[in-house]
Amino acid sequence: MRIKINNIDILFLFFCPSCVPLGSLMRWMGKSDASFSGSVFYKKAASFDWKQRDSLAMEWLLAGRVPSFLSRFEKVHVSITDSISGKIIRAYYYVSPDYVSVGADNDWARIPLTPMAAQKLADSLGCFLPTRKMVDDIYQQSKVKLEPMPLFAFRDSTPTLYHHHLMIEGQRQGRDGLIAGIKKDVVISHQLKQNGKPNRVAIYGWHKPDGKPIQPLYTGHINHYVDYSHGIRLVMQTIYVNKKPMNYTEVMKHPVYKRLLCDEANCDVFRYD
Repeated sequence: MRIKINNIDILFLFFCPSCVPLGSLMRWMGKSDASFSGSVFYKKAASFDWKQRDSLAMEWLLAGRVPSFLSRFEKVHVSITDSISGKIIRAYYYVSPDYVSVGADNDWARIPLTPMAAQKLADSLGCFLPTRKMVDDIYQQSKVKLEPMPLFAFRDSTPTLYHHHLMIEGQRQGRDGLIAGIKKDVVISHQLKQNGKPNRVAIYGWHKPDGKPIQPLYTGHINHYVDYSHGIRLVMQTIYVNKKPMNYTEVMKHPVYKRLLCDEANCDVFRYD
């Protein structure tokens, strides 16, 4: 599989059982079409409820109707010290440069999704959703850090979702690179098991300039609740630990390596089912 990362074409050969992807980012390369723009999407979806909006978004996303920059994943470096051996363990992984968006290169828009839709999209692209720790690490290493801009009325309406995207673009002023601080991430977390209530969504992040998140890890919303502040960040399933490729589930299950990706006592939730 050949994808573009940091503007460099890289050929990935997946031959080990631990790093076989579920899909391919190839479907997102060169598929932008001006007739399927971000403004057109939001015009069509203006009166939609969450289920109708999710359905249209998934139709566009799975067809590759996304801005081309979204396929240029960025590298994030992490490291830990093994408390027993004292050795430093280094790893890196690749993340989408921005939150999931629809549209063409000259007219695109970020689109919040339910975790059910986000998981389906991630599966189709050989990706997964980040943990709380990963959201912190991505923020720290992001090139473009923007201050959160909360809204307080009609938070879950489709027009508000688009309005917030336009606000972010006005704030971004065309700056390129890994961006953070603009959304709360939909994350995977043990708290989805701990909550005691089924069918929840875990959200975290929306970091302020001081690096502190507005949103602590929270699982109080039903899984079909989506508002303007939610964002979907994709992470490639292959994690490179000391340069060795491993599937993220293997890393999360490892007694030491799991701390590269997860800061919870239990790191046993890998996806939304």
